[in-house]
Order: sequence, then structure tokens, then C-alpha cells
Amino acid sequence: MAAMKPTTATAGASRAKELEALVRKHQGLYYDGQPELTDAEFDALWDELRALDPANEVFSTVGRDRADGFPKARHVLPMGSQEKAANPDEFLAWCRKVAHPEYVVQFKMDGASLELQYRDGVLLRAVTRGDGVTGDEITPNALRMSGVPGKLAFRWSGAVRGEVLMSRAVHGRHFPDKANCRNAANGIMKRKDGAGAERLDVVCYDAAPSGLYDAEPGGLFATGAEPPFDDELSKIEWLRSAGFVAVETRVFTDPWEIVDWRARVMAERGKLPYDIDGLVAKGRAVDIDDMRRARPERQIAFKFPLEEAVSTLLEVEWSESGATYTPIGILEPVRLAGTTVKRANLANTNTINGMGLRLGSRVMVVKRGEIIPKIEGLVENPPDARDIPVPSACGCGAALVDEGTRLFCPNPACPKKAMHRLEKWLAVLDVRDFGTAILGRLFEAGRVRRVADLYSLEPGELSGFERMGDTLAAKIVANLRARDSLSLAEFIAGFDIENIGLLIAEKAAAAGFDTLDRLRSATVEELSAIDGFGEITARALADGLSSLAGEMDAVLASGRVSIKEAAASGGALAGLTFCFTGELSSMKRSRAEALVKSLGGSARSSVAAGLSYLVTNEPGSGSAKNRKAASLGIAIIGEDEFLRLAGRD
Repeated sequence: MAAMKPTTATAGASRAKELEALVRKHQGLYYDGQPELTDAEFDALWDELRALDPANEVFSTVGRDRADGFPKARHVLPMGSQEKAANPDEFLAWCRKVAHPEYVVQFKMDGASLELQYRDGVLLRAVTRGDGVTGDEITPNALRMSGVPGKLAFRWSGAVRGEVLMSRAVHGRHFPDKANCRNAANGIMKRKDGAGAERLDVVCYDAAPSGLYDAEPGGLFATGAEPPFDDELSKIEWLRSAGFVAVETRVFTDPWEIVDWRARVMAERGKLPYDIDGLVAKGRAVDIDDMRRARPERQIAFKFPLEEAVSTLLEVEWSESGATYTPIGILEPVRLAGTTVKRANLANTNTINGMGLRLGSRVMVVKRGEIIPKIEGLVENPPDARDIPVPSACGCGAALVDEGTRLFCPNPACPKKAMHRLEKWLAVLDVRDFGTAILGRLFEAGRVRRVADLYSLEPGELSGFERMGDTLAAKIVANLRARDSLSLAEFIAGFDIENIGLLIAEKAAAAGFDTLDRLRSATVEELSAIDGFGEITARALADGLSSLAGEMDAVLASGRVSIKEAAASGGALAGLTFCFTGELSSMKRSRAEALVKSLGGSARSSVAAGLSYLVTNEPGSGSAKNRKAASLGIAIIGEDEFLRLAGRD
């Protein structure tokens, strides 16, 4: 009896277990000051696990340091980990969710966590992070560090939380052999003989009197007291008055101001005495219940990108995609991640207005996944900066509508919408040789205005075009008709419904709406319940299916296109993950990724631990992805081998 192939669900569970083990391993290495992965590689593992298993226990626990030989002690303050936002979009989404009236924002110091426990004003013990509940007591070492008072000027019992840091100056002068300041500080603070601890500093950001947050019922101390502060700002003032060095702290009411401050800090952080890797934002009120969580929800680490540069916004072009206008920033050329960047995405008018951008603005530019440059914040506006002009009318004569998140033409009969739908159809189906120029001629002549019109084309209608000929005309029509069986997701995505791409359509099909009739009969409420949808996406899909019903039926009635039934669970690539780089000769990358998913596998945009295959037609090149794959022991295969694995050779 042949062995059964693993189902997609089984493969997903297996991958989740593998990812959990990898995350725990690399968390331990990180907290021990011996990381093997970059932050980006670790974040890729973390994000993949969250997508597969959002309730995994690893998200409710914290990483732990594992130094041996020190006595153990329990914490007074919780030593949990923070949620993170990697970019302004994620940060602003968090702000909308928590809706703090004011935001206290602090430097996220890149050091090792330490809790200082005091009884009646005398330092009782200093405890490392450990597992978040219990850590290693390193009190003799801590007393040698700058910023750790052995005795306060008043009687007070409680705990102070800070970061053990090594300054850049000390690192360069005394420990240049260490990879970075954090690793050096982590190693020195846990030395049994305490040597070098006097070169370390502690910067503090939190405090609580005994009994307020204590991990044990009744607290660790005999005496308790009301907090000598009533909010996060007065807490920082109290820390300074008590003799501690407190973290840089500011207050904002508008989240966009935090986005811009982050950009300014990123531009100047090379001049700071210590390494920082982001900002921490929280509400002004002390939220005890949230602080008791292993991973507090009402504060967040707004991380810095791995690659950033400062440039000048010279002008803004408005890219037209169908009836939607998207701002593209034209920059003074700047080097970023090994390339010269001259253009960057500005997303929408909300981004422009929120950041306060003007022509001539000094801006922070980053690369997302080393591919798409994006402007992520305002550094400064010089006196001669000018307003950015925004288009007000479409070529069809209609006034544009600016919703903030998009600028678009509301005219349902706008020719740009019809033309873009045709382009989208050919792109989703990956129809080769049918270029925009040919499509444009057919559109202007009125021969092709709807998707169904494509399927009545004959080679003779194209052969008369300039530089066409009978052979190419026949090839174009053959390529179009070759894609005669589409998945439901491809069929829906090809009609260019606003905000409904291939991934969203796949989610709908996977949720049980796996035929066109089931999708059409679904209510907005039912669609809203799909993971990752929400009411806006659900309504966009429902309205699009309704308004385009006639066009969709006409395509199916042509007899040239059919929707194939949903594939059974499993598949030739079940449990395997692929990353594609460079150009493929037989299909576009998007179609290759869709093929992987249809066969039970998953596709990634980056190389990270746990990837099954990197697919490239240049396996011997020295590209960054090839080098990373080789260093992680990931198989690098060519297009032919990929097609054999997929059963398409």
C-alpha cells in the first residue's frame, strides 16, 4: 500500500513545530549574546510562525538568558517582551486600536534587561531577565556599573527596570574584538569575577513600589507604599530625582508626529552615545493590568529598519493604475542597500499630509525587503519647501475623489478602468507576448473593451499590425487560449476588483467559498468573517462580483475559459516552501508562486532558515539571496528542477 502524502493541514502543523523550535533556539542565542541570525532573518521566522499558528505558546512567553553559576531570584516587575511594529503602517494600525489620548515615547535601548530591587532604599539584588519570572542575581557586578545607586537618599521598597549598556566609545576603545556593544555588555555583566563591569552603564525606564506588580502574592518585600508617581512621565522624573539615569522620553498626541520623530532619530542615531534599535510607545497612564501580561498589548516597540538613508524630496509624480492615482516621490539620488535610489513610494495623500511632506523636504528612505524603497518619515522642512500639487481631475473629465487612503476617479464608465482590467487579466493569466501596445490599439479601435472580447480575437486581426506578422499573431492568440482552465482565485483576481488581489481571492476560496456561485451568494457579513478580510474588503468583493457579473458570465459563455474545481488537500509540494529570485523563462514569478500554492506548498519573498528551496536560473551567481541560502544550507535549484518537482516537466 502506497504511503499517503501529508495533507496541507498536517504539513502546516509540522512546519509550525519546526518554526517554534527555531524561534526558541535563536531567542536563547540572542539573549546569551551569541546570535546566529540577523534581526531580519529572525523576524521572518517569527512572522511565518504567527501566520501559521497565531496562538502558539511562544508568543505569550519571553526569551531567556541562560547563564549558569549565579543564584536565582524572582522578579518584582514583569520582564515580558513587547509587540513590535516594523514600519509606519503597522505602528499607525496599533495606534488606531489602542487610541491613547497621549503617547509617551522613549528610546528603545539595545542592551540587556536588568531589574534593580530595593528594600528601604538599599539595593537588595540585581536580577537579569531570565525567563521573565526568575533570573540570575548579579548584584556585585551591578554595583560596579555606572547608574546603579547602592543606596537611595530616602526609604523606598520596590523595583527599577533598566538596560545594561556599553557605550560606543568604550566598545571602540576597549572591546573592538566584540561584534557589537550589546554582545560585549551581555558577556561582561555575567562574568563571575565582575571584570569590566565598571565600563558598563545602566539606563532606566520603569519602576514600581513593592506590592504593585509583584510576581508572588503578597509581594517579595515586607513593606509596601503608594507609588511616588501617578503616570509614566512623573515616573521618569522620579527615577532622575532618585539618582538613576533615565531614558530619553517625549510626549505626543498625534501618531504621525511619532513617525516623523522616528525619522529624525534614525537620521541622528549614529551620533548617540549608545545603540538604540527603535522607539517604545505607550499611554501616559500607568496600566498595571497590561504590564502584568507576558506580552503587553498597550505598548509597542516601533523598530528601526535595517537599511535607511536621508534624501531630499525633489518632486512627486502621480502614477496612474486604472482609475487610481498613487504618489511616487522623486528623490535626490542616495545609496541604499547597495543600490542607488531615485524613486520611492509615498502610498497616498494621508501619508503626505500626515508626515507634513513638501517639495524640498529632507526625508527618511528605507527599503522594504531590499526591494521597494519607501519614504517613512520627515526629517526636516527647510524654509524654501513648497506644497505638493495633487491632481484634481481625471482624463475622462470626472473630479477625482480623495479618500486619504486613495485618490481615484469615481466614474464607473472611465475608459482607464476598462483598459486596466484588460491589462490585469492578461497579467494574472501570464499571457506572453500580448503587450500593452497591442492591447492599447485594440482598445482604441473599440475592438476589445471587455475581457470576453479577447476570446473572439482571431490571428488575422492582429497580423496586420506593424511589426506583427502571421507567426507572432498566431502565437499571441494561442498563448491567450492556452490558459483555458483557471483557479477561482485567478478568475476573480483577473477582473481587477478594487483591493481584491490573488491572495485575498485565495483566502475566500480557502474559507469555503470555493465556487463562483458560493462567492456570489455570500453576504457581506459572511465574507467579513474570513480571516484577514473585515467589512471593507468584504464589501469591495461583494460589490465587485455584483457589478461585474455580466462580464464574468460573458467570459465563461465564450467557452474558452473554465473555472477548475478546488484541489483536494495535499499536493505534490505539500509542506515545502519556495523562494524565487531573478527572471524565470517559462512563466512569471507570480504564476510560479500560484503554482506552488495550488500544489500544497507555500511561497516566500525572502530567504530565511526553514526554506526548502531557492529557485533561480543563476544558481552560480554571487547574489545576496544565493549567498544567504548557501550559508543556511538551503537547496538552490534551477527552473527545470522546480518544474520537475511540480510535475510540469
